[in-house]
Amino acid sequence: MLLKRMLHLLEFDKIKEQLQKHAATTLGKEKVSELLPFFHFEQVAHALEETDEALTVIRLKGQAPFGGIRDVRAAVQRSVIGGMLNENELVEIETTLHGARRLKKFIESVQADDEADVPILIEHCTQIEPCNALEMEIRRCIDRDGRISDDASPELKLVRNQLRSYESRIREKLEQLIRLSDNQKKLSDSIITIRNDRYVIPVKQEYRSSFGGIVHDQSASGQTLFIEPNAVVMINNQLREAQAKERVEIEKILFALSEKVASYSDTLQLNVKQLAMLDFIFAKAAYAKKVNATKPKLNQNRYLRYDSARHPLIPSEEVVPISLELGGSYDTIVITGPNTGGKTVTLKTVGLLTLMAQAGLHIPVAEGSEATVFEHIFADIGDEQSIEQSLSTFSSHMTNIVSILNHINERSLVLFDELGAGTDPEEGAALAIAILDHVHHIGARCVATTHYSELKAYAYNRESVINASVEFNAKTLKPTYKLLIGVPGRSNAFEISKRLGLKASIIDAAKRQVSSETTSVDNMIIELEKTKNKAERELAEAKRIRNEVEIDKRQYEAERQTFEKEKDRMLKAAEQKAKDAVEFAKIEAESIIKELREYRKNGVKEHKLIEAKKRLEAASPQLVERKQNVSKQKTREKFAIGDDVELTHLSQKGSIIEQIDDGEYLVQVGIMKVNVNASQLKKIAPKKPEGERSFISVKGNKPVVKTELDLRGKRYEDAQVEVDRYLDDAVLAGYSKVAIIHGKGTGALRKGVHELLQRHPNVKSIRLGREGEGGLGVTIVELR
Repeated sequence: MLLKRMLHLLEFDKIKEQLQKHAATTLGKEKVSELLPFFHFEQVAHALEETDEALTVIRLKGQAPFGGIRDVRAAVQRSVIGGMLNENELVEIETTLHGARRLKKFIESVQADDEADVPILIEHCTQIEPCNALEMEIRRCIDRDGRISDDASPELKLVRNQLRSYESRIREKLEQLIRLSDNQKKLSDSIITIRNDRYVIPVKQEYRSSFGGIVHDQSASGQTLFIEPNAVVMINNQLREAQAKERVEIEKILFALSEKVASYSDTLQLNVKQLAMLDFIFAKAAYAKKVNATKPKLNQNRYLRYDSARHPLIPSEEVVPISLELGGSYDTIVITGPNTGGKTVTLKTVGLLTLMAQAGLHIPVAEGSEATVFEHIFADIGDEQSIEQSLSTFSSHMTNIVSILNHINERSLVLFDELGAGTDPEEGAALAIAILDHVHHIGARCVATTHYSELKAYAYNRESVINASVEFNAKTLKPTYKLLIGVPGRSNAFEISKRLGLKASIIDAAKRQVSSETTSVDNMIIELEKTKNKAERELAEAKRIRNEVEIDKRQYEAERQTFEKEKDRMLKAAEQKAKDAVEFAKIEAESIIKELREYRKNGVKEHKLIEAKKRLEAASPQLVERKQNVSKQKTREKFAIGDDVELTHLSQKGSIIEQIDDGEYLVQVGIMKVNVNASQLKKIAPKKPEGERSFISVKGNKPVVKTELDLRGKRYEDAQVEVDRYLDDAVLAGYSKVAIIHGKGTGALRKGVHELLQRHPNVKSIRLGREGEGGLGVTIVELR
């Protein structure tokens, strides 16, 4: 009861309403509606971490795909007890299975690409078991429009062929009747229509006997009769019999599919559970992104520090951030000052953010903020500006406070709004002090608001207690809603009255009525405010200087990186120049060798020719490619005779013809044989013969895949699912090119389809249709 009241007072239900808007499925929305804060450290830490993982995935990959996923638990349960599922229910099961596979692949790709470590999400994905056989069987039997396919069974295909034959014969006979010139005047309209599932023609009432047959209906005026002529009565009867056979066969197919669903019931129920959890987790992440929330550091020391905390239910352009800590230097904060200054908002901000953190939600605070886990969170908050101060109000608040005091311990967070209000000020202040003393003695963390001046001195007389106030601008007569820690609030009554035009003599007389102690306290508060404002200005100046230093540091780093890039560019240019010199030397060498051959023909000795070659090899420039971040000590690669290799220092290719010793090989490069160190050789993998490719063999029945997919009239979410599934089918069918028909319209569907196609692993390229292909309404997709 206390928890429910506390959640209501701190408006946690409104946070859940906002959170539900980010859930993609009814499964996720249901999970959000069940959300409650945790009160154990491990649970809170796990819930915060899973939200952080989903936020990382969104940042790297975009929003997770939940299209096609439906709540199929009721349908699955009906199949278990022997019920027959209809076509729509089966299609929803199939799209849910497809959507689950797609979502699992999406999340696993983050881990597989080493972009981020998301163990909690991967654990949920691991528990999603594919039901490929069930998915493919439903897809084989039911087309995308929810109609049983002709190929669902041989019997159905035969019956439907008969149906089409009967319908064709009936239409042919009726068209012969209505085309006869003698019959034109006897018909109200030259059309064939259906009444009571039988084909009929509209005949004028006075020509009823001209056609014979059966009257099935008449117009409202009675001037037109819908008659089934004798010529088609027998064929219509045959058609009705075939239709009855079709219904029986469809029921057999639906029952068979329902039994198959029942055999997968445990897996389907588990999959739905994991899909609900994943949608819930990604909803938490999407909400965190929307309100610019961060993951707080979590501790077990009953210590919280919220920097630049914002109440999530106040519009971002209106909310004033507050900063406070509790559980470090002080355990109790007493916020004093006049009403309408923002004290209650501060109290609710602390309580609501603590609830959100313990529910696994990121909270709207600055990076580096800390949160803790309380076993109990209690709140007594009332709108003292809108209800009459009376004994009944005091009794109501005191009843709630008594209940709170009976349940608190050292691991509790207690929030009191206008503590002691609703009764005699002197007695109320005394009660407030006694209650705060009791809470402080137990060791609970406490934030209390009050307008009693007696509590201003309370913090100065107690250890681990501090005053706070909400700043008020006496010039504009409006609160700034800025929280001042360490400075008690003051009423500002004299300043406000003076600004509103009250005579100075009256104000002076009023001041004389105030005790010297109160005046001293107010003067002290004024000095504290001045000192705090000065300190904040100096802090802001220090932050400004630090920011300037950070900017200079980043600029220096950018310039250093530019310098390094330019240095690398120049080195590469120099290396390229050297390589060009080598190439030139090689050409020159080949020319010399050609000349030497001529000399050999004219009697030059062979050993002189060999010596000349060696001199040429020795004269060749030796270049070592510059590598970054590579260890100098590399494992020496082994080569075999016949291996194709690349000479890395010359950018030439050759083959091993002899191993001279452990680290040197004789390599054939063109017409030259060169001694090369193993460190300057790189093995080249042999090429696959052209035309060699892999084929996937798919056994069993599969649906015929068209070369085009029509998305016109579809919602983008459902279109995503259909495109993804269709591309899988097209690849399995061996198509190299397909067409996606999205229509022209506003272009939104086309844009979404293009974004999906551009990142799909099976898509090689896309283009809009040309003249004769559908133009802007069609996208031609080339598959890998």
